[in-house]
Amino acid sequence: MSTDAPDDRPTAEQTPEAPEPRPEPADGASRAGAGVRTGVAKLGWTRREPGSRRFPRITRSIARPEGGGRAAAGDAPAPARQWPMLLVISLVGLGLILTAFDVTRVGTLLVGVALLVGAGLRWWLPSVGMLAVRSRFTDLVTYTVLGVVIVVLALMQQPGPWLELPFLDRTLHFTVD
Repeated sequence: MSTDAPDDRPTAEQTPEAPEPRPEPADGASRAGAGVRTGVAKLGWTRREPGSRRFPRITRSIARPEGGGRAAAGDAPAPARQWPMLLVISLVGLGLILTAFDVTRVGTLLVGVALLVGAGLRWWLPSVGMLAVRSRFTDLVTYTVLGVVIVVLALMQQPGPWLELPFLDRTLHFTVD
């Protein structure tokens, strides 16, 4: 049954060309696994195999760190949503102010304690906002190691150290002599 009415479908000249999918490698291996297609599926790229937790070989975007969500509800004001980060920054700021007023040992101790508080918040809270920078494990290790080193150095500060570690004293004298 033929009609003389014009066809509403666009002609080849009117149709925008869709990007062609890239060919699979010759050895039969897929680029990032076959199966679940997300994001750039229209281009023929795949992310990972179904049921696989393995990350794709090619990173196309940056994922938010685990626990990087808001620490309070979305309708709360910005300071309330980021209270863990503000707490750590406030403690570091207070420590720096004390150091500026020549209370260096207490100020430096406060900076180290602030990092340890940040590690504790990162460990216990499911969402810590901007305090989450990397993965939970990496943040914990980084905050804890830096906090402990700063606290130990503050306790060893001269004159009249609150903590004396003989092996460090011998090491210093060995390297200076």
